[in-house]
Amino acid sequence: MKTPQHSPSSEKLLEGEEKQCLKEPPTITKITTKKLAFIPLLFLIYFQVSGGPYGTETMVGAGGPFYAILGIIFFPILWSVPEALITAEMSTAFPGNGGFVIWTHQAFGPFWGFLVGFWKFLSAVINLSSYPIICLNYIDPDLPVFSSSTPHYLVISVSTLFLSVLNFTGLHIVGYASISLGILSYLPFLVITFFAIPQIDPRKWVLLGQKGRKKDWPLFFNTLFWNLNCWDNVSTLVVEGVTQPSKTLPKAFLSSGLITCFAHLIPLLASTGAMKIDLDDWVDGYYTIVGEKIVGKKFKRWVRIGAFLSGIGVFQSQLSSCSYQLLGMTELGLLPTFFSARSKRFNTPWVGILISTVISILISSMKFRHVTSVVNVFYSLGMLFEFAAFISLRMKFPDVHRPFKVPLTKLRSLIAMCCIPFGFLLYVVCVGNPIVYLVVALLTMLGILWYFCMRIFQAKMWLDFNHVMKKLADYENLGYYDQIVK
Repeated sequence: MKTPQHSPSSEKLLEGEEKQCLKEPPTITKITTKKLAFIPLLFLIYFQVSGGPYGTETMVGAGGPFYAILGIIFFPILWSVPEALITAEMSTAFPGNGGFVIWTHQAFGPFWGFLVGFWKFLSAVINLSSYPIICLNYIDPDLPVFSSSTPHYLVISVSTLFLSVLNFTGLHIVGYASISLGILSYLPFLVITFFAIPQIDPRKWVLLGQKGRKKDWPLFFNTLFWNLNCWDNVSTLVVEGVTQPSKTLPKAFLSSGLITCFAHLIPLLASTGAMKIDLDDWVDGYYTIVGEKIVGKKFKRWVRIGAFLSGIGVFQSQLSSCSYQLLGMTELGLLPTFFSARSKRFNTPWVGILISTVISILISSMKFRHVTSVVNVFYSLGMLFEFAAFISLRMKFPDVHRPFKVPLTKLRSLIAMCCIPFGFLLYVVCVGNPIVYLVVALLTMLGILWYFCMRIFQAKMWLDFNHVMKKLADYENLGYYDQIVK
């Protein structure tokens, strides 16, 4: 095979660019962003992961009360704890706005870093479109005009645009707003639980199913997974939003994990134990009927208001992660620099916010069940590489300073910790329907095409990119990479 030939002038130019890249870090504008206090960070993670029991009713209908209760108890231990531990270690060892994109970029190279970022971004923005839909599922009975297709889509579009405005004002504003939204959105479930206590029959909790009704395990696990994942989303906010991440993140993950688990479990025990169980009734929005039957007819409106507030909180927190992820991918040189444009007044990544909002509006006409399945498959594909990157970076760079470290040192122990989550991710990927696989395949091919187009644009200098193409292993000073991506 012949080696490519360069003219003397082009060789000098290439040498000059290489020296520039290695010796002179790119000029970085000093960013001043207000950090999140502990309580706002806790509620921000809570909304990124779940936002409350709204949308979990399908789990009871698909698997029965016993398996729903079992899932809420054990799934956080088997899935959420490993994901949170890995996120805490990787976010502090390889900090940057790109979060999980940085980890996979360092473990497997820029192509896989970009593709994982593309999958996770699509998962997040498609997810964004589902929260206005959940809100309308609760509000529809009070406003029948929304049940027709055109008004329904218009309301979703307008509400999505309106909700995105808060993100422009700053991450700390979103964090403090999350506190109020979290408390107010959960109050209806505390009231339902209080009124349900005298009526609870624990024997109903062990109901395995209903005669003549088959269990829908794909729906069950998709709903469970959808309501208790995304712990890694906060990794895109660590650099600009978290003070002392090595100490703050583990505490925030533990607190948010406990709150999330009990926030789901308490109303589930109360409602299934106090009501006559008909699994056909347990669909999205059924908690409004639960509130009406247990507390009173007028109370269902309070449940709907709570669902609306929860949807706002989840939307705001996930939109923050999306926008900062695009910012991080730009800093890595995976996207053109205009993706990193910030608001002059609020210093927020307004281009990332705008792109995420527009995409979520465009795909909001999909059926909710398809949205959930597509989100879960994209998310699972990305997480498979994140777990693999965690193991790979532990092997490749054992001496890199890790301010927080998963308390396991042997490789087989780390692999054992990842086995159950890894197997569950494979299951989620494999239980999709043909429509889901078609959407995932087409969008993945679009992402691959986009990556190579960006490489061509970068080589031809048609667009401006950050020139951060070297991997961590290429530098003797391991701290140099951190200086670039911050």
